[in-house]
Amino acid sequence: MLMITEALLYAATFPLTGKAHRKFIRSSVNLWSRAGRCARDWAEHEEMSRNAIRAATAGLGQKRTAVVLGSGLLRDVPIKELAKDFDTVVLVDLVHLASVRLWPAVKGYRNVRLIERDLSGYDDLAAGREPEPLSFLRNVPYLDFVVSANLLSQIGRGAKRRHEAEAGRMPEDTVERLIAAHLAGLSGLSCPSCLVTDIAYAVIDRNGKTHEEADLLHGVSPPPVNATWTWPVAPLGEESKDYRIEHKVIAAW
Repeated sequence: MLMITEALLYAATFPLTGKAHRKFIRSSVNLWSRAGRCARDWAEHEEMSRNAIRAATAGLGQKRTAVVLGSGLLRDVPIKELAKDFDTVVLVDLVHLASVRLWPAVKGYRNVRLIERDLSGYDDLAAGREPEPLSFLRNVPYLDFVVSANLLSQIGRGAKRRHEAEAGRMPEDTVERLIAAHLAGLSGLSCPSCLVTDIAYAVIDRNGKTHEEADLLHGVSPPPVNATWTWPVAPLGEESKDYRIEHKVIAAW
């Protein structure tokens, strides 16, 4: 039954997605499926993410336009509060699943806009230009708040995969430069922002022994942290009965 639901979701999303981004629909559907399976284990992470965004917006003097970078499934974004409090909410991601596109309409949130966009800056770097992946935000009118929602490590992961597949074509420090460009884009905004991102992961066996660890920001330092927590991305049994995968998450605003 789940496979049928996934297939229907893929089929419904395909015609709504630009040709350049259709290759990413499958990974979005896979994320949707895992989020459903791991709902109980992910609940705390999602609530912590929403709370960080709530805290970041609490003291804003004006709430005209909010932009969510990496809006994804909207599970880790307090979209109800944002839609209620801001005049306009712009959701930006590579793919917006059909279920996500339908949600604002069902809830009657006419002030929510969806934009498909590659936020990595990879193509700029490939063309020999200095990446400014968030420069488009300068053209957003009445911008009062921006959140990068569990996106940054995905930029690094995608860039690393493309870089390895195109060996010799891109600079050796491609991943680091794109991660740094995203952080620079946030820090250079004229409005308040919030960064929620996982920064490291660990593979842990049944006995609690760590077998593998990695820095998801590839040595790039994040801004000063306001909150941190653990996200059980793959609980015991999700990928293997012998180990679990945990990510360290930070929030900064």
